[in-house]
Amino acid sequence: MDERKFKGLQIAKTGKIRKLVNSWLVPSESRGTFYSVKLVGDKQVCDCPDFDLRQQKCKHIWSVELYQEHIGKKDGMEVIEKMTKPSAPQNWHAYNLAQTKEQETFMKLLSDLCGDVEESLYNFGRPKLSAREMVFSSTLKVYSTFSLRRFVGDMQIALDRGYIAHKCAFSSVSNYMMDEKLTPVIQHLITLSAMPLRSVETKFAIDSSGFRTTKFSEYCREKHAMDVEHQWIKAHICCGVKTNIITAVEVGVGSNNRSADSPQFIPLAKQTHDAGFNIEEMSADKAYSGRDNLAYIEEIGGVPFIPFRKGTGGQPKGNHIWRRMFNYFAFNRDEFMHHYHQRSNVESTFNMIKSKFTDLIRSRNETAQLNELLLKVLCHNIVVLIHEMYELGIEPSFISK
Repeated sequence: MDERKFKGLQIAKTGKIRKLVNSWLVPSESRGTFYSVKLVGDKQVCDCPDFDLRQQKCKHIWSVELYQEHIGKKDGMEVIEKMTKPSAPQNWHAYNLAQTKEQETFMKLLSDLCGDVEESLYNFGRPKLSAREMVFSSTLKVYSTFSLRRFVGDMQIALDRGYIAHKCAFSSVSNYMMDEKLTPVIQHLITLSAMPLRSVETKFAIDSSGFRTTKFSEYCREKHAMDVEHQWIKAHICCGVKTNIITAVEVGVGSNNRSADSPQFIPLAKQTHDAGFNIEEMSADKAYSGRDNLAYIEEIGGVPFIPFRKGTGGQPKGNHIWRRMFNYFAFNRDEFMHHYHQRSNVESTFNMIKSKFTDLIRSRNETAQLNELLLKVLCHNIVVLIHEMYELGIEPSFISK
């Protein structure tokens, strides 16, 4: 179905179209106003920017035609409801398989990923714990959402199934998560875990969100005379809008946890591009609006869908992508917003992480907090892969580019 006709159906479904003497008033989906539609014989006119630019039937004209065709009939709303029903229902069989087999498959995929972890050379003294097994155990601990002591039972399951050769003490996992050398290892595994979906994801979104810690802050009491609140750390992510796989992540801890959003845009997009993803579209909210950000996405062959702040001009010198996207935003707002609203999927991604692995960071050490949040992201990616194994029939293969 034509996209404008489909949107016209959705507008007709709201029942907010009003008939005047010689015209119809049709509500705008994005501006909170109404457009005037006139249908005189074969002549169709609408005063919206889309019709003014294309001089062809827009969604508002479609909505009036469909409203006239169906709303007067007894089953009019039922017809419209049926026509606007989503064409891609949930595949419950795949969902049920993914859920029931998740724990077993999670351990297998995690074990495969940890095969890419390099072991440190043994020179002298007491042999150190295996780096692969410690990464495996740390990730499994975060996946379980249990405390360190309660998590020991999951380690025994992993030992019985042959995913680890030795079951370390729960305190060893805690100590290992405070190691700064663990951070780049997790970052690498996150990138590696997203690669099986390179042929699936071409549209991406960027945003940030906070995760609370077990520490409390005096900030609100000192500045605003309010009660104390949890300290929090901030995660910036880039995710695919189809599967919610996270392709890049940056975490701010300590003095960096209040870092601005816009400077993180290019590093996240570059990580995604360098991992081999073909970026056709990149969406983000107004906080990421900037000429350099738009120019970078165009440079790598994509289209940036970032709304412009109020009062922004469309004529910055030497930046044609800014002018082009500003004109698109100003004169074809509804179509621009249709692409932009794919950004909602990044909010869904954060909700997936927080609802499954909680929004609480248990660790108290700053390095451990950073690593724990990164491990939540890694766990999320593995869970996404498990779902897509049954939904799309993919067979994950973790090979570095």
